[in-house]
Amino acid sequence: MKKFYGLLVFVFLLVGCGSAGTEPDKAESKHESEEASVELLISAAASLTDVLEEVKEKYAEEKPTVTLTFNMGPSGQLQQQIEQGAPADVFLSAAQRQMDELEEKELLIKETKVDIVGNELVLIAPTHSTLTSFEELKGDAVKHIGIGNPDSVPVGQYAREVLENINLWEDLSPKLVEGQNVRTVLSYVETGNAEAGFVYRSDTVASDKVKIIEAAPEGSASPILYPAAVVKASKHQDEAKAFVEFLQTDLAIEIFEQYGFKQIEK
Repeated sequence: MKKFYGLLVFVFLLVGCGSAGTEPDKAESKHESEEASVELLISAAASLTDVLEEVKEKYAEEKPTVTLTFNMGPSGQLQQQIEQGAPADVFLSAAQRQMDELEEKELLIKETKVDIVGNELVLIAPTHSTLTSFEELKGDAVKHIGIGNPDSVPVGQYAREVLENINLWEDLSPKLVEGQNVRTVLSYVETGNAEAGFVYRSDTVASDKVKIIEAAPEGSASPILYPAAVVKASKHQDEAKAFVEFLQTDLAIEIFEQYGFKQIEK
């Protein structure tokens, strides 16, 4: 009988030791898993809204431990946020100007700055419109023309540059209705609050309420490029650099092209 009780005690001790060893192992494994998960905050131009959602899905397959969260808005506004210390890991701008100014202030990791894709400025109107050219914008039938704020929104800056170069800026200025970003301008035209507007070609891909009247004449505006860079204040610089590198892959560029963006020569 003593031997039997002794055996039971021995078994209980073994089970107890095993359990004690298992729980810390589970806790350690869970801790390591939590440490491996990273959330990247991507501050990106509003015109990238749709395409980045698909990029996010593909990136999740490549990097399942990295979660992408987007802060979408006008590039100028995003620039100001970064200057004021708002959190961001990667900045994706719709123009070089905002990126260059942040670089001058040493708020970006310089060697990570790279042009990802290009775009094209187009004149749009509702699908039922009879407009056929930029010149017809001077007509009485056109009372409102949507344009991004030229002071802070890249699409507005490009539109102003085009209109000045084709000598229409002064004639059309009284008709211009400013939007806070390119999606606002698109909405103006879709809802009929503007008879025409200036957006990127990529913005027309997902809309069946507008049509392209004419693309900006070649050479009438600076090349439309989308640069990306890692923000120096990022707490996840390695993961942020990896995401910027992914944006340059054939897979990512193919997605961008499906949404109306253009591959650029490097």
